[in-house]
Amino acid sequence: MGSQPSAAAAGTIDVGGDLTVNRLGYGAMRITGDGIWGEPKDREQAKAALRRAVELGVNFIDTADSYGPDVSETLIGETLHPYPEDLVIASKGGLVRPGPGRWDPDGRPEHLREALEGSLRRLRLDQIPLYQFHRPDPKVPFAESVGALAALKDEGKIRHIGLSNVNEAQLREAQAIVPIVSVQNRYNAGDRASQAVADLCDQEQIVFIPWAPIQNSDRNVGVRAAAEVHGATINQVVLAWLLAQSSQMLPIPGSGSADHVEDNVAAAGLELSAAEQEAITHGG
Repeated sequence: MGSQPSAAAAGTIDVGGDLTVNRLGYGAMRITGDGIWGEPKDREQAKAALRRAVELGVNFIDTADSYGPDVSETLIGETLHPYPEDLVIASKGGLVRPGPGRWDPDGRPEHLREALEGSLRRLRLDQIPLYQFHRPDPKVPFAESVGALAALKDEGKIRHIGLSNVNEAQLREAQAIVPIVSVQNRYNAGDRASQAVADLCDQEQIVFIPWAPIQNSDRNVGVRAAAEVHGATINQVVLAWLLAQSSQMLPIPGSGSADHVEDNVAAAGLELSAAEQEAITHGG
């Protein structure tokens, strides 16, 4: 694939109509300890991954208060602040972490306010550019949770609001309360359960952020074949496939190592043929 491409090779996307970012971002979940719990084994390595992502043109970084918890946001603030003018940091609230591997929803308005205030402190920001409700809480009416974020937006603490792990009906319900500029759902070559939501985002110019973008891909015959043809990695092919699915798609591959960040960003310069895309789509 030649020399190291920049994330800019993926083209750009507008978040909320006023924030333009390169269409290959960085997910900052993996700069934490095992089970997304506690400090990373090597803080300097984690910081180097963050710095390398920005050096390679990544200007959209996805994080959450629950990553660590608090660890990912703290490292971003320590490493990258003062932030480059074009860097958009997206964070999320609505999940609490009783222990490693545990993710419990908490969509109470008072919790979301507390979570947001903590994110602002750790990220050293006065306003979060994109704040996403991490997961609907079955114990709290969805409209109450979204309404709490709308109130925080009115106070100037959130610029744009997004949702995560939602279905079409929940997206519609939220849109009746406040403008929704992004949806972050699980989506990859091996798991397209959120296809209907992704299609809706495509139609309505809502940013779709696929999480776990690389999982379940090594068994896909089309992915393996394209990797061989292009001399690329499985990860690069899958990311290139995602980028080709929709102009509203904003993949955020994560890594705790600068080398892996370079490999992932190189996908921005990989173009798959229509036949290769089709083979991956149907290659299970």
